[in-house]
Amino acid sequence: MKYCNNILETIGNTPLVKLHKVTAELPCEVYAKVEFFNPGNSIKDRMALKMVEEAERLGYLKPGGTMIEGTSGNTGMGLALAAIIKGYKCIFTTTDKQSKEKVDILKALGAEVIVCPTNVEPEDPKSYYSVSKRLATEIPNSFYVNQYDNLANRVAHYEQTGPEIWDQTDGRITHLIVATGTGGTVTGTGQYLKEKNPNIQVWAIDSYGSLLKKYHETGELDMSEVYPYITEGIGEDFVPQNYDMSVIDKFEKVTDKDGAVMARRITKEEGIFVGYSAGSAVAGLIQLKKYLKPTDVVVVVFHDHGSRYVGKVYNDQWMMERGFLDVKTVKDVVNGRRNLPLVTISPDEKVSDAIAKMKKFDIEHIPVIHQQQIIGSISENGLFNKLIDHPDIKDALIKNVMQPAFPTVSLETPIEKLSVYINKENGAVLAADDSGNYHIVTKYDIIQALGN
Repeated sequence: MKYCNNILETIGNTPLVKLHKVTAELPCEVYAKVEFFNPGNSIKDRMALKMVEEAERLGYLKPGGTMIEGTSGNTGMGLALAAIIKGYKCIFTTTDKQSKEKVDILKALGAEVIVCPTNVEPEDPKSYYSVSKRLATEIPNSFYVNQYDNLANRVAHYEQTGPEIWDQTDGRITHLIVATGTGGTVTGTGQYLKEKNPNIQVWAIDSYGSLLKKYHETGELDMSEVYPYITEGIGEDFVPQNYDMSVIDKFEKVTDKDGAVMARRITKEEGIFVGYSAGSAVAGLIQLKKYLKPTDVVVVVFHDHGSRYVGKVYNDQWMMERGFLDVKTVKDVVNGRRNLPLVTISPDEKVSDAIAKMKKFDIEHIPVIHQQQIIGSISENGLFNKLIDHPDIKDALIKNVMQPAFPTVSLETPIEKLSVYINKENGAVLAADDSGNYHIVTKYDIIQALGN
């Protein structure tokens, strides 16, 4: 029989997958090291287990003990898996910018989770760094893991991730791209690869709002670089001890929007359901394309799985609220028609009047309005079906043949969402502007908008 004795034995040996569409503009081969194949769905499983084993070896972690850590989610999951197998308790602090999915998963794995504010200094007593440190001094038989300064973090990648990439590329790798936070992945992996070939370039991807890039370039801890940002799992407002900046050849910053949009592209175009930082890594690589040549072999680390970000990056409403999603809305359709007045008909007019208006204005759908209230609708298709059976219906009053009123939607509704309302039975929707004036959007309007 071939089997693993426990889930921890499945960590590592993740696949290398060639990218095609999202990197089509680059002159070279690009491969993704897809780390969500680890049991906790992220690269952090590697260093989490290493830190636990090292703590056990040194006597810091004793039977029945409690692991305490500040985490953006993924490290906590790796630690929680190790705790389940090895019999420890876990208490994790995290920030309020992390996705709800991450917090829920940590709780599902039996961990206690304390959510702390993001927009405070690391030294602030309320920060997730400070709270975790304080708990480690107050709780008996506890161990503060400290992934930021625990060098077992980068050792895990020196021993595992680096050798795997070297072997999988047959030593052809020329560039390593890592969206970096604690520094363990980029330093440990980069150090191993540079020992194999000093010419390998190690590029770290940072976020706007983080001080890492400037520190790498100047050695200056410039707190004016620090401000709140949305991207999860990368960037820092201090420099963890896991960093060896001499291993890193270049830092590149990526915006919150570009990282989120690229993550969605990778998922949709490559079929690899990735997390936020993978989008940032590929976006940063593309920003640096002028430094690449056809003979290069690039490896990008995809840290975690997209399921952690279903409520954020993969939620259209969340993306639109932050201006990350460039979508056409009902308002765009209305504005494209130069706000032409809505053609309506009253319930006491005749069917022949509706037919005349349809011919005059070249339209298929007319709202029925009585005392400034929409009470029904008339459509070309509906009239056609009635005229076939009753040719004399042209003299009938609209109120006797009208159909239900068209659905009313917000002007901010994305046109892709209108399929819920516009179908075989109903061919249009209405939307009111701030002045109370109604506008109509039809199947034809949607086809035109999507085609432009």
